[in-house]
Amino acid sequence: MTKNMMIKAVSDFFTDKGGVMDLATYKSYGSDAPVRDYLLRRQFGSWNRVLSVVTNRYPVQEAVVEEVKEVKKPAPKKAVKKETKDVE
Repeated sequence: MTKNMMIKAVSDFFTDKGGVMDLATYKSYGSDAPVRDYLLRRQFGSWNRVLSVVTNRYPVQEAVVEEVKEVKKPAPKKAVKKETKDVE
């Protein structure tokens, strides 16, 4: 597996899981991860370098979820009756 193939597989994995992750989180996936962490660090030098290459070659598109805010309509104003005094 070439370096480019490794980075592509890791980028796709990050996209599936929801975004870029740190080394401990990546290790926690165990055999579900496409490439072992020690192979990546051997090829690229450090985990930060792996993340740098991923973001430069195959940027991870994180799903953007917009929060839906409920818009409350103001209560209708009650009609205020003006009392008039009869002058006699």
